[in-house]
Amino acid sequence: MFRFGVACAGFLGGAAFIYYVTNPNKLARVKNMVGLENDLKEDEVHVLSSREKRFLKFGTVEYGGQVYMTPQDFLESVVEAEPKPRLKRRKLSEKDMMVVSKETPGINRSSYNFFRNIGGKGVISYTEYLFLLTVLIKPTSGFKIAFSMLDQDGNERISKEEFGTLETIFCSAAKDRKAEVEGEGKNRSYLDEFGLTGPLEADTSLLVHFFGQHGNEELKFEDFFKFMDNLQTEVLHMEYGEFSKGAATISELDFARILLRYTFLNSEDYDAILERLFNRLPEEKGITFEEFRDFCQFLNNLDDFQIAMRMYTLADKPISQEEFSRAVHICTGKQLSQHLVFTVFQIFDDDGDGELSYQEFVAMMKDRIHRGLKSYSRQEGWAGFKQCIKQEMRPAT
Repeated sequence: MFRFGVACAGFLGGAAFIYYVTNPNKLARVKNMVGLENDLKEDEVHVLSSREKRFLKFGTVEYGGQVYMTPQDFLESVVEAEPKPRLKRRKLSEKDMMVVSKETPGINRSSYNFFRNIGGKGVISYTEYLFLLTVLIKPTSGFKIAFSMLDQDGNERISKEEFGTLETIFCSAAKDRKAEVEGEGKNRSYLDEFGLTGPLEADTSLLVHFFGQHGNEELKFEDFFKFMDNLQTEVLHMEYGEFSKGAATISELDFARILLRYTFLNSEDYDAILERLFNRLPEEKGITFEEFRDFCQFLNNLDDFQIAMRMYTLADKPISQEEFSRAVHICTGKQLSQHLVFTVFQIFDDDGDGELSYQEFVAMMKDRIHRGLKSYSRQEGWAGFKQCIKQEMRPAT
């Protein structure tokens, strides 16, 4: 995810794990955590990966011993640094789950307000959380591939059971991370102790949305594509709206703030970039939502962009605005506005020579697109950075 890797996961020390699973009081404290990370000691928090911690941190409901997010929780987890304060999780009854199922709209009513419309009246499991994070960073060109992987019989539709295959893939890494617990004579997954895994007691909002209240409907590719596109648009609307406040445009400085908010920059470098942009802009024209969305969709194609630029420059030379625009068009089919490209260059062109080191640009923007998977933020400082470096330098096994 960052220039040093896709994710900087938390670690599980064998001794620490045995300590918590063999000390019931400590384990109970973690199992009953209300989602506020500050309630846990630092060594307790490290038992879980960064994504698992974030899910527990933002998940506000519980049912059948499992923690769930609401759709509103999910949106907040990808656009906010911290969850809103709360005293404890809300425990759902079987009747509550029946209401959730009844009030969840079908796929034919999908829109880019879908998650916001449901708000706190739905449930999302941990595996679905991982799936939705992947949706946010998947390029349009990958939608068909992802669907085809699920469509085992090739009929352009998938059943609820076929969709479950995807969740199995997402869960596999977590289920493989087991530890030997002395004195019990068997393997146990520590994730079970945190209410992150186990059989679902009822269909989630996502399953009802895709496959109906009875789970017997099939999901068409065109509806699957629309859902993915709507979710990406909904999250971008929330980010954009934070700065636009209902206006037709955001300032170029606010555009820079959105791009840089998930990158690892110290305050001095961050302020220097904003000051440089301010000084270089001849006038403020603003950035429309359409321009912002086109650029963010391009960011989901960074891998293709890197390949295109390596083939074009051969020697990894800096590129001009014209070359940048051409590469974006080749990768996405979209033509970025001249003003947007100019603004991007003023943000990332250090020496003002009119050319961009695309390697540095790509490295910083990979921080941006993996916002939901990031394990540290610009505000978390040097400690988070050092932990990520240690993780990435660990020898491959």
